[in-house]
Amino acid sequence: MASLELKNIVKRYKSHTVLDNLSLTVADGETLVLFGPSGAGKTVLLRLVAGVIDPDEGKILIGGDDMTDVDAEFRGVGMAFQNFALFPHMSAFDNIATPLEAKRSSQGAIKAGVDSVAKLLKIAHVLSHKPRALSNGQKQRTALARALVGSPPLLLLDDPLRNVDAKLRFEMRLELPRLLADRGATVVYVTQDYKEAMALGDRIAVMSQGVIRQLGTPEQIYREPANIEIARPFGDPTINLLDVKPARDARGIYVGLSNVQVHLAEAPETAIGRDCVIGLRPESLHFVADNQPGAIPVTVEAETPLNEKIVTLVRTVRGREILVSRPAGTPGRNEGRAHIAVDGKSALLFDHASGERIGAKTVVKLRNGEAA
Repeated sequence: MASLELKNIVKRYKSHTVLDNLSLTVADGETLVLFGPSGAGKTVLLRLVAGVIDPDEGKILIGGDDMTDVDAEFRGVGMAFQNFALFPHMSAFDNIATPLEAKRSSQGAIKAGVDSVAKLLKIAHVLSHKPRALSNGQKQRTALARALVGSPPLLLLDDPLRNVDAKLRFEMRLELPRLLADRGATVVYVTQDYKEAMALGDRIAVMSQGVIRQLGTPEQIYREPANIEIARPFGDPTINLLDVKPARDARGIYVGLSNVQVHLAEAPETAIGRDCVIGLRPESLHFVADNQPGAIPVTVEAETPLNEKIVTLVRTVRGREILVSRPAGTPGRNEGRAHIAVDGKSALLFDHASGERIGAKTVVKLRNGEAA
């Protein structure tokens, strides 16, 4: 295993700063997911660690050793990038075997290693094929197999499941954590799929515009997003966001929804009287009887069954739309008037102007050092 430490990394292309004074530590054996939109700097960061490109400023330490100026082949890194980078004149077997060939492994060890990882990734039947005869999904899995087969201490995986079909992608979300744990590698994994990030990451670093905006466990990122930008992509269906202005009465801090005072058990005092946005996860809302305290009157607009859950679109008295999610087979209204209740403990409050979560206690913008 090998830890990874990035110290004040800066990467520019002409006048455009792609990575802006970024620092980050990945522990031995940890899987860190880099999550963010296209253009956030995720792939550039992987290429810097791999040694494919050089930083303009900062240091890259692998296993405690400064690798900033060390050539890629001497860094002990396994790589699988989006563009596959397969040798076109070689079979899938030979492509996968290249790290073992470089180690001068025996022919028996090479065959056993390639066969094992190919079986796991379900490409054993195409090992004799050259890249031009492979589908994009098979090419992607071949590149992933090549990265895994040599059991490198540090693995860099750039969205390796992007081109595989939905069924295999789901299976690999379950299989990859076990596979990576068995090999004991330190992993930096890039994805734009929040489900993948939640399933695979010990921690998630959410990136935007060359900066890490929040770093935490999957649960922390989901339940305590630093801002609206981070809250939106984590969840399916997406989080409900409604303009509110919190106030206080004898029972505590509340917001108004459909002319009903909804009390928020853990709302910060600093939210009172401010223009805010309340974030309500669809699964934290549920249908209730009209006489239940805090019941919010709504009109059901549509219902969509989604196998394991049912998503209902409702409209408040003021015409604002809200999504309500419940497990399939549980009771709920599918038309007409209804009432919903809010789990006040799970509600999130964001500043309307900045989008930052009110009361956030963690350092979320990593510049000039690691998060506290």
